[in-house]
Amino acid sequence: MIRTLPKFDSRMILQFLLLISVILMAFAVPGSAETVEQNTEDIASLQTALTFLWLIIAGAIVFLMHAGFSLVEIGLTRTKNTANILMKNFMTICLGVVVYWAVGWGIMYGADYAGLIGIDQFFLMGADNAMWNSWWFQMVFAATGATIVSGAMAERTDFKAYLIYTVLMVALIYPVYGHWVWSGAGILTSGFLVDAIGVAHHDFAGSGVVHSIGGYAALAGVLVVGSRIGKFRNGKPLAIPGHSLPLAFLGTLILAFGWVGFNGGSTLDGNDPYINLVIANTFLAGAAGCIAVMLITWLKTGKPDPSLTANGMLAGLVAITAPCGSVENWAAIVIGIVGGIIVYAGVMFNENVLKLDDPVGAIAVHGYSGSWGLLSVGIFSVGMGNGILADAVYAAEGVGLIYGGYQQFLIQVVAVIISIVWAFGISFIIFKVLDWTIGLRVSEEHEITGLDIVEHGISAYPEFMIQEE
Repeated sequence: MIRTLPKFDSRMILQFLLLISVILMAFAVPGSAETVEQNTEDIASLQTALTFLWLIIAGAIVFLMHAGFSLVEIGLTRTKNTANILMKNFMTICLGVVVYWAVGWGIMYGADYAGLIGIDQFFLMGADNAMWNSWWFQMVFAATGATIVSGAMAERTDFKAYLIYTVLMVALIYPVYGHWVWSGAGILTSGFLVDAIGVAHHDFAGSGVVHSIGGYAALAGVLVVGSRIGKFRNGKPLAIPGHSLPLAFLGTLILAFGWVGFNGGSTLDGNDPYINLVIANTFLAGAAGCIAVMLITWLKTGKPDPSLTANGMLAGLVAITAPCGSVENWAAIVIGIVGGIIVYAGVMFNENVLKLDDPVGAIAVHGYSGSWGLLSVGIFSVGMGNGILADAVYAAEGVGLIYGGYQQFLIQVVAVIISIVWAFGISFIIFKVLDWTIGLRVSEEHEITGLDIVEHGISAYPEFMIQEE
């Protein structure tokens, strides 16, 4: 039997709509105080619901970035370590959820103590609907720093040591610095530093809080763990090609998509009038960074380098994360271009001068470009209440150097120094302790064999393995 929809003519539809309109009008009393008050309450409730929903969706988009990190990392490394890298990234977010619930949120957003640390709300004690919503959005950021470290230390780091470091990153390193910047009561947004300089530090979505902290923690880890076997010969760096550029590029595009939630969600308001400015600036900078690195590598070597070009996009995105709600479009493009230049120069400097082995370029992408993002606020900010941001509530307070201001730049410089000292210093100590106790690096034999078999007893690509007779 064929089922068909009933037929309606246009007159029946119009009559139905008219009936609904009459019913609705019968319950409304135009001009009454009750109706005005009720409409006001309904609008406010709708706005609150829209913000809750926006942060849930934006958080979900940021959550997906962990898939992007995983694909970039496995794509730029060798097949024999793929399962190990996937496990590290998978456990990073799973540990991050629990640890940030138990400890991280309280340290970052609990009641302030001396501008240094939060001291309550552990295990989300006393949480209500608003706190759960905020926790969800902030939690997806928390584990990102550890994921950055994973890529820089790939292919030679002990799995147990990495998990311990991840817990400490989410429980201590990230939330303490986050409290200083985002709690509203930390040393970089209130207190004697801000009083002395005259404006608060500005890091809209985390060029410093997330990326610089992860990047300089990665620098400490790479220094302690050392380079992979075969990376340097007579002091000269040798290329160790990754096994899949398609995976690396797919991961890069997923990460770029994630910045919709990362920066867009950081408006913290689904009704915000400047979400579109934030998104536009974000992708202008990412595209500019990508183009800049493609041209640089083309001019330097005669051929555009794929992996460095992908990192150019990420560098532009990292750099614009702090200033995206405080600058004009043209400035976003300049910020992205400089971010691309920095990531290329940073990768070359790390390998040729510092002799660092960072398989994915995480130190340059997140550390160096993150610091540039913080400084760029102090250079290009139009200032809160000025120009295109006449009624913005979250732009940087001060105007940048190019508009005649200096205070915003000064506080941004202070924040860059503090972020490097904190992330690098505490991470170096932790990695050294891990190295002295359980061992940070796997043995030479295990590194040659590959961490998939040694750490997990399995290969991500079993068909590639040589079968013994």
